[in-house]
Amino acid sequence: MQAASRASAAAARERLDAIVAKVDAARLADELRSVAGLLVREPALRRAFVDPARSAEARVELLENVFASQVSADTLDLLRTVVSGRWSTGSDLLNTVELLAVEAELAAAEKAGALADVEDELFRFGRVVAGDPQLAVALSDPTADPGRKTALLRDLLAGKATEFTVRLAEVAVNGLGGRGFDASLQRLVELTAERRDRQVAYVRVAAPLTDEQEERLSTRLSGLYGRQISLKVTVDPTIIGGATVQVGDDLYDGSVARRLDQARNALAK
Repeated sequence: MQAASRASAAAARERLDAIVAKVDAARLADELRSVAGLLVREPALRRAFVDPARSAEARVELLENVFASQVSADTLDLLRTVVSGRWSTGSDLLNTVELLAVEAELAAAEKAGALADVEDELFRFGRVVAGDPQLAVALSDPTADPGRKTALLRDLLAGKATEFTVRLAEVAVNGLGGRGFDASLQRLVELTAERRDRQVAYVRVAAPLTDEQEERLSTRLSGLYGRQISLKVTVDPTIIGGATVQVGDDLYDGSVARRLDQARNALAK
């Protein structure tokens, strides 16, 4: 995002924070997803909402003409802040509405005391899909019917996850901010952790860690990054031994597989 879009997105998030505690956050999230869906289908409407030739008042008037009878007063209030801002592109505005919907859903999960469960369920669902190539293709194929993908997703998670998780997983299936399914799901895990004031560490190990080992690793990383760490552990026998840890853009590769690769490369020179 360019500076204008970043400032407008920040203003929208600030307005969301101001209203989300006193409204039905799940309903707000649902209505924002519906608005985002319409913006996806109607690129001309996106362009109208970011047209610099239109005044902020004219953009708000257009918003009210289109959505006043479709969404609640609280959602309309938030959207007024969105369309009043200056946006570099229609995609920036659309991506912000999608993220506002996610943040509202996370606020609803937080009110229900379910944030930790949502974070864990999203990660575990991603691991299940990654382990089944046919399922991965079915959920990530951009040409597949969205309704069928959503129905498949709901069948897979029925009775196994909270409704918050199911709705967020649907966001991943449809693509968050133009991302593919895997990247969308990973971003949702990270946004959930951020809502809990934590940072995610993705850990790959050759064999499961004990509770003591997880606690020791989490404590060490928390000290390094200055905040609580949420470990997401994947067992991957291909690394042979040791572990890899990724926190944001930082990758710590202490796997046996890496050391063997280094040894082979050294011998080949």
